[in-house]
Amino acid sequence: MALADEESMTSKRNQSSQTSQSSKSSKRSQSSQTSQSSQGSQEGRTRLQRATLAAGAALTVVVAGAGAAPGAGAAQENTAGKPKLKLIAASNSVTLDRYDWDGAGGVYLDLGTYLSVDDAPLEFKVTRKSYKDPVVAQQILRDGTSTSTKTKTLPAGLVKDFSGLPGFIDVSIKNAAGEEVSATKGTFCPNNASGRIRPDAPATSKYPQSCPTNPFTLGSVWGVEKGWASNTSTIDYDRPVDLPVGEYTAKVGVSKQYRDLFGIPDDQHTIKVTVRSGDGGEGAAASRSSASSAHHGGGHGAGHGAPAAKDPAAAAAAAHHYGPRGADAPTPPALSHALEDRGLAHHLGDGPGHTDGSRIAPALKPAAKRPSGRAGVPADVPKPDLRSLPAWDIAVTDGEDGDVPGKDYLAFSANVWNAGPAPLVVDGFRSPGKDLMDSYQYFYDADGKQVGYTPSGTMEWDPRVGHEHWHFTDFASYRLLSEDQTKEVRSGKEAFCLANTDAVDYTVKNANWHPDNTDLSTACGQQNSISVREVLDVGSGDTYTQYRPGQSFDITDLPNGTYYIQVIANPENRLQETNTKNNVALRKVVLAGDPGARTVTVPPHDLINAP
Repeated sequence: MALADEESMTSKRNQSSQTSQSSKSSKRSQSSQTSQSSQGSQEGRTRLQRATLAAGAALTVVVAGAGAAPGAGAAQENTAGKPKLKLIAASNSVTLDRYDWDGAGGVYLDLGTYLSVDDAPLEFKVTRKSYKDPVVAQQILRDGTSTSTKTKTLPAGLVKDFSGLPGFIDVSIKNAAGEEVSATKGTFCPNNASGRIRPDAPATSKYPQSCPTNPFTLGSVWGVEKGWASNTSTIDYDRPVDLPVGEYTAKVGVSKQYRDLFGIPDDQHTIKVTVRSGDGGEGAAASRSSASSAHHGGGHGAGHGAPAAKDPAAAAAAAHHYGPRGADAPTPPALSHALEDRGLAHHLGDGPGHTDGSRIAPALKPAAKRPSGRAGVPADVPKPDLRSLPAWDIAVTDGEDGDVPGKDYLAFSANVWNAGPAPLVVDGFRSPGKDLMDSYQYFYDADGKQVGYTPSGTMEWDPRVGHEHWHFTDFASYRLLSEDQTKEVRSGKEAFCLANTDAVDYTVKNANWHPDNTDLSTACGQQNSISVREVLDVGSGDTYTQYRPGQSFDITDLPNGTYYIQVIANPENRLQETNTKNNVALRKVVLAGDPGARTVTVPPHDLINAP
């Protein structure tokens, strides 16, 4: 299978990301896991909501013979702009933890294999025109000698979503008797946790830090720098591999279609696997797999396991919806096991400073004082473009997270994102002793100089457990509409703490591939805050899952039938945007069942079948 040539040359993508107009008031104090366990409705809707993958063993190897001649795979030419790819292994053996909970158990196969990249970066641009159109993946070839690039389109239908290259890795596991006990294929996310394989490689990666799995993603950029290697392990946190404690042999290789497609040598790696019991009383951290004793909302992403059933704190945490506001697949960066082992990661739950299970974010510093002078915004200044995504992750619950027991609620995930070309920057200023802040939207020219501001409503302190931060009251709202979409039958949450939880489209102009505030905690202030800055960067969206008290729709007394969940960005038009005609999204739902046993059916939205 070969790449389909496209002769057209494209200009080099502007690599400079839109810079946040604020300085960090404090360094990130620690890193922590970005995805935690999540449970659904009374009907046993239990699943681990996890990001695509997190890194495995820390990559500290220096690859020898990376340019070895290919075997039976397609020969790789040293063509300018074409990366040289090779599968490598960080270790000949790994030790993985098996854990058991709720009558189930298994192992996450983080085997420490990487795809090394040399001669040129490995880069892809993945897009779809609309939800009616299929995903199109293009490889971007950069030769490093000019500002031009060559674009080659991958075969139609090969890439179906934005989580990576499907079926890239073949993994076979045999027991001590030589019997194959597991055979899997794994998706490869080039943005997966990676590292340099030689000292003269670029010091940092310009590419995003995970592959988005939000079902309504529109565009993504995947890449591995020249002289780097990216972890190829794929972990499905809903389906661990059921391997008893013991000794195994793993054989890992790149599947033939990709060896032929990219000219990858057909090398396979044999890795000794020791599976040990993970019931060490360490809670969620102990239950995670541990490749080489050394890692995805998404966030979206991080790779984390479920809380160990024997840990009371972790078991209690499992009763809540974690992740970046419960985002279906959060996308923030992965955290390596090496950092876990050094004590730099731990399970976060609800509460001050680490709300909704998110990791600690760097605080974004607001302006030193309220803006003075006459408010105004130049007509030609760049502005954000807020757009709503259709709702997903829709389910009927019984108020398990703090609503009234015995009632039926319709819970869902919803996202409002910023298509740019400028970030949304909102500052709140508090009058001493008040639980309200006056908020202002700020505007900047191309050089980052503030050129205007305008009042934009208020921020309010939310003291409820699971919140405990400042909400911006004019960002988005939800409605449940009648079948003919003329009558509003229920309304939902209208206040938010802004955060860049999901990479919705990193191909738009000025998209920031490395946004600062990818969670809720310090970016949303504390009870004693005098001012707060909240930012939604270009290309990113903010997912809220409506499982918190007061967020979901009470459907107890609603008749069965067809309804529409309406997501509205900038509902009062207090925020200035480039376009306000794309602020509303609808998702059809069908309610059925009896009181106490209500059901919901969610038809596909065009090509997106994400109920």
